Amino acid sequence: MSPVSESEPAGELQLEAAVERLIFVRADEYTVVRLLSEEQGEFTAAGAALAGVQPGSVVLLSGRWVQHSRFGTQLSVSSCECVLPSHIRGIRMYLGSGLIRGIGPSLATAIVEHFGEDTLKVIDADPERLTEVNGIGAVRKDRIVSSWVGQKVIRDLMVVLQGFGISPLMAAKIYAEFGADSLVVVRKDPYRLIEKVRGIGFTIADKIALASGVAEQDPTRLRAALIDRLDTARRDGHCYVNHTRLLVDAARLVGQDRELVRIELEQLAAQRAVIVEPDPNPDPDEPGPSATVVFAKALHNTERSLAAAITKLLHADSDVPAAARRRAETLDVDHPDLHEGQQAAVRMALTHTVSVLTGGPGCGKSHTVKTIAQIVKACGGRVTLAAPTGKAAKRLSELAGMPAMTVHRLVADLPDADPDALFDDSPLMADLIVVDEASMLDVFLGLKLARQVPTGTHLLLVGDVDQLPSIGPGSVLNDLLRVPEIARTELTHVFRQGEGSSITANAYLIRAGRMPNPRTSEFWFDQVEDPGKVAERILEIATVRIPTSHGVPPSDVQVLAPTRRGVTGTVELGRRLQERLNPADPEKNEYWAGASVFRIGDKVMPIRNDPNKGSSGIFNGTTAVVSGLDPQSRTVQLRTDDGDFAVYDFDELDDLLHAYAISVHRSQGSEYPYVVAPLTTETGPLMLYRNLLYTLVTRARKLVVLVGQRRALEIAVHSAGRDRNTALAQRLQAVLDSGTRSA
Repeated sequence: MSPVSESEPAGELQLEAAVERLIFVRADEYTVVRLLSEEQGEFTAAGAALAGVQPGSVVLLSGRWVQHSRFGTQLSVSSCECVLPSHIRGIRMYLGSGLIRGIGPSLATAIVEHFGEDTLKVIDADPERLTEVNGIGAVRKDRIVSSWVGQKVIRDLMVVLQGFGISPLMAAKIYAEFGADSLVVVRKDPYRLIEKVRGIGFTIADKIALASGVAEQDPTRLRAALIDRLDTARRDGHCYVNHTRLLVDAARLVGQDRELVRIELEQLAAQRAVIVEPDPNPDPDEPGPSATVVFAKALHNTERSLAAAITKLLHADSDVPAAARRRAETLDVDHPDLHEGQQAAVRMALTHTVSVLTGGPGCGKSHTVKTIAQIVKACGGRVTLAAPTGKAAKRLSELAGMPAMTVHRLVADLPDADPDALFDDSPLMADLIVVDEASMLDVFLGLKLARQVPTGTHLLLVGDVDQLPSIGPGSVLNDLLRVPEIARTELTHVFRQGEGSSITANAYLIRAGRMPNPRTSEFWFDQVEDPGKVAERILEIATVRIPTSHGVPPSDVQVLAPTRRGVTGTVELGRRLQERLNPADPEKNEYWAGASVFRIGDKVMPIRNDPNKGSSGIFNGTTAVVSGLDPQSRTVQLRTDDGDFAVYDFDELDDLLHAYAISVHRSQGSEYPYVVAPLTTETGPLMLYRNLLYTLVTRARKLVVLVGQRRALEIAVHSAGRDRNTALAQRLQAVLDSGTRSA
């Protein structure tokens, strides 16, 4: 839907109306809603000023009537203020909309019938009287009052944010984090919003701070800029930032002299809020201050602790049964089906307390793991298999022929979701722990794992070092491989390629920096130069061509993209796929959270770990379908791909992404029957690199279709990508060289 085109100028008017439903919200906050007013009856209004309104909200609008070329008469809104309803009908709608917890339509009618036009005054000033209404006891009354206070704070926040020129969509997010203190935080300490509220970065917080009277050279402002640059680097996967680069970027962000920023960085270092150290990977051509780097304290401590934990495991005596270690000597006789590289990997895993198994697709990693596990179990030992995501764990279980779990569940030692428990005792109390897809381990999860593995237990990390690194900071698998004392085996013999898999063959070409074969039965490059037409072709292939030609549902097709932005990014592609596959339906409940609408049947993906949801936790990378949506309880129910259920409050929907189109990073650890992906230079050359394309291609089991510009494909194949700034390898080597257990 597009903004209105004005064909008949009209005078500006003001009117009060209740929001019945949201029709459309665009990423730039242009919003279309259906409203009801005493004066006008039902009507449609449109404009960016409507951003943040919800069904049941009562709004005071300023605007003028215009004639949309396609959708008819609309009110083009220039300003919008959320207010309390002044009419009985509006009060009933407001209370029964679900905005106030504990009140549904029936109870709203009963309350209004009892208190009439004084209803809102009673709730606000004398809430104890609510118990006069049949069906309201002390517990429900408290829930209603709490929700009423929250809505009041959110309304006030929306007004304050609009005064600062900030999107009112942020109001609910801020309240969800800070509650009754929200207004105080916004006015007195806006830089706290940066680390706590997703979507609020330095620019927004700084705009509020400056408008509130904070001086441009205020130390708090300069320090916030430094922390923001470190946090941005962490989100890009780095554990540290070059000292000079940090000063330059922070000074540019605040528009101040670099020397002022340097003074504040020294203050942060003196307070140990940041750690300054010599560059672990120095450039010999850049001596002096540039040869130092800056760590956020948490990342510095995590790297040090991870190095110490791994060293402890390396120095431990083996608890793997001696019979299993002895069988490593007769593999050529006992397991003649294993290739010599696989036999070397089995020996390594059975004789080293920490080891790494690497290799590309089709090289037999899973069969090797299965053999290792079978030997340990046959000799009386216990084995635990794990992977960073639920899908990866499920696939590992299928390939290895034994139970597997997520690493998050392993380190949390959570009870198993299956009533027929997978493990008799704690899964950590095993003689061998195997972690597949180990390239996905960031330093935080790596530390949780290494700390909790008992000394003497063998830890085998399995992965493909040419895949994308973890979403979180660090590059644990690659860093371990840089330490000679860590045993490793790389499998190079490709079995699946010999069976004629063009996906595997092309993956290895890409891995080697060579152009893939563009047209095979399993790998297809569809050259389209116009990014807009690329998006159209993606939609056609994903929703019509593949489902029709292969006789499969569209849900078997996963669209992946290198980036979120642009016409071929995950946001726009996902929105258009949702319109095709799960459009608005009067029979379906829906809820707009910002520019995203949630409906029953939507494919979604949690992006924040929550061990308290579901029967055994919901973790980043889980995929699910919206199975229920209740406006009255303000909740969304998910059914995950592994059969679990989880409930999300409307205020928590920022933790969910629609999964019609997802980033390549978020696809790690998963496989899909059919993968379709755009490749255009619109994403920028920094988002087109070899391990991203290699990861993308290896997500498909049966067919991968790349749609886009040949130049973009060439850039991706020939760009080696960017190294992450990490110091784990150096810390671990230093510990091993010194013979101590502290980095």
